[in-house]
Amino acid sequence: SRPSSGDDLRGAEIRIARAAGPISVDGDLGDEGWRGATAVETFYETNPGDNVPPKVRTVGRLAYDDRFFYASLECEDPEPGRIRAPFSQRDVLGAGTDYAGVILDTRNDGRTAILFLANPRGIPYDAVTDDGNEDSSPDFFWDASARITEKGWNLEIRIPFSSLRYERKGPQTWGILLYRNRPRDFRYQMFSARLPRGRNCFVCSENVLTGLTGLPAGGHLVAAPYVSASQETLPREEGGGSVSNPAELDAGLDVKWTPSATTALDATVNPDFSQIESDVAQIGVNERFALAYPEKRPFFLEGVDLFSTPVQAVYTRAVTSPRWGARGTGKFGGTSWTALVAEDRGGGSVILPGPAGSGVAVQDLRSLDFVGRLRHDLGRSFVSVLATDKELEGSGNNRVFGPDFRFNLNEADTVTGQVLWSWSATPDRPDLAEEWNGQSLSGHGADVWWSHTTETWDWGLEYKDFSDGFRADLGFVPQVGFREGYGELGRTWRPTGFVSRLRAFVFADYIADREGGLVSQVVSPGVGFDTKYNGFARFELRSEKVRAGGIVLPRQRVVFQMNLVPSKTFAGVSLQGALGEEIDFEGARTGDGGKVAATALFRPGDHLELDLRGEIRWMNLRPEGGTGSRRLFTAHVERLKATWTLTARTYVRLIGQYLGSTRATDLYEDPGEPEEGAFSASALFAWRLNWQSVVFLGYGDVRTLSTEGGLPPGSRQLFLKVSYAFQG
Repeated sequence: SRPSSGDDLRGAEIRIARAAGPISVDGDLGDEGWRGATAVETFYETNPGDNVPPKVRTVGRLAYDDRFFYASLECEDPEPGRIRAPFSQRDVLGAGTDYAGVILDTRNDGRTAILFLANPRGIPYDAVTDDGNEDSSPDFFWDASARITEKGWNLEIRIPFSSLRYERKGPQTWGILLYRNRPRDFRYQMFSARLPRGRNCFVCSENVLTGLTGLPAGGHLVAAPYVSASQETLPREEGGGSVSNPAELDAGLDVKWTPSATTALDATVNPDFSQIESDVAQIGVNERFALAYPEKRPFFLEGVDLFSTPVQAVYTRAVTSPRWGARGTGKFGGTSWTALVAEDRGGGSVILPGPAGSGVAVQDLRSLDFVGRLRHDLGRSFVSVLATDKELEGSGNNRVFGPDFRFNLNEADTVTGQVLWSWSATPDRPDLAEEWNGQSLSGHGADVWWSHTTETWDWGLEYKDFSDGFRADLGFVPQVGFREGYGELGRTWRPTGFVSRLRAFVFADYIADREGGLVSQVVSPGVGFDTKYNGFARFELRSEKVRAGGIVLPRQRVVFQMNLVPSKTFAGVSLQGALGEEIDFEGARTGDGGKVAATALFRPGDHLELDLRGEIRWMNLRPEGGTGSRRLFTAHVERLKATWTLTARTYVRLIGQYLGSTRATDLYEDPGEPEEGAFSASALFAWRLNWQSVVFLGYGDVRTLSTEGGLPPGSRQLFLKVSYAFQG
């Protein structure tokens, strides 16, 4: 490699050549195609060291032919027995495992890239990064194979050009980073280019990849039909026992066509959007605002970075149950675009936002939904415009439009922002929500953020302004009718020894409603640090004022977070939460309490993984003019997931989860039930050839705590799904 003559932010130039012969992706680097391949032998340890020579040697090699891009990494290790290489599911590669791969910026914009990584068992991980967020939801067609050797481990990667998006021209210039993760006493990260600390971008530091000529222009077609069968058993309403409903058969089709290397067209008919794994458990007791869940459905994930804006005006889970959908994504010159349209059968719930809290309304209204975004790149900066439209069957609509931007002023300063306007006509359904009386609403939402980052100092300033009438029914905006100012200042040190990075900080946040009344105020100093054993800890002392029930109440809390990856067997331990004063938002009262969430990840062997998660939230109410206190409520969730991965393609998974709560009913105006609980269990056998060619056979059981106690049989379901991706 040689120094790049282009952007001085980038690393050395790497010139790739065509493979000298065939390459079999099997973890053996002796294939004829690797002879004479471009070798990358210079790596930099970027963590915990500051771009210093790595403690272990890594050699990367790159090649290509008419259909595929190839990469291999020879990862030497003086202690092969300590290599952390568990069998796991796709996209499950934690920071505490060994892995390596390439990061490709095929658009050559220095801002967006795709990660193609794998561990020493060949378990793949792919994700999209836009220099601010890394999203592992998208899946691509590619192959990886690895092999542990006496000297370390080898990895081979083969990526079809049909899975990549690039301009139709030749020769090509891309960006690339070769990457290796090696967790031992610390998490050692090594890249093929220097990553200067304090720089406000990651992808911009990439190497320049040249020499790609004669690449295919597109025309790839993937059709993935599926069939599924399920049978549900429910308890009888009278007489006890249970009754099984007739088996339900279903089928659908996903189609992806790339007419050119820069354009992808997706269509779906009766898509199977069932969640094979239940959502991550979250406790919703005593929460002011609605909770968001990650998107996992394939149809929405092409060009997912184009849905990411400062205001979360696009939340694809708001499209609950599409009957059909169509989407286009592409790029011409420096302009990227995406447009999605879907017919939604309805169901689920809609957020009803407010300044101090949000509610939800159950809705069964069909709709025609549209999302479109156009983004024009200006170097590492961009300007963009977003439009969404939800047209409800019968009456009612929500339309949102506005620009957003990101300006990288220099290596330290970044300004991002967005301004949106909405126009809404609510449905005439007051039986579902009080505000749904056929009224018209309109308003604006704005968010601007300035961040400054250097190796030692960092600060950020943010301002938000949302009017009462702003709505984003295809987004996730649970708070409107407020103005907010936020500021944070931090100072970083990098000592040697047990602690490798220490950051002290203080932040302040102030939110007022449109009339100037206080909604919340927070001032919080704190400290965060990285430690040995891949550890991280953060502690804050928060002093708050929060409005509840029309009055402002104080709250003092200690907020904490601790993570540790001690060894191969104890693969992850975390503890986070808050302790101190609490506020009952329903009754506008103060007391003492907190919330604590803990996780533990055990790997007794390379094939078995036990994932334990638990959370508890409680509050003790202070008596007026008396001594002692009473427990107002306790809410808790426990979840155990056991996964036995037979091979890189086959696994068996068991999940058990209990969500329960108790409350002192005499202390509530609306007493409700003194105790509530729900238990769910599932068993799944899965075989995956790739992310769209799968076989699932599963069983689910959901039970609700009865008033007499116990968990009587509830809903049980047996299901089978078969899907296969035909490529042409």
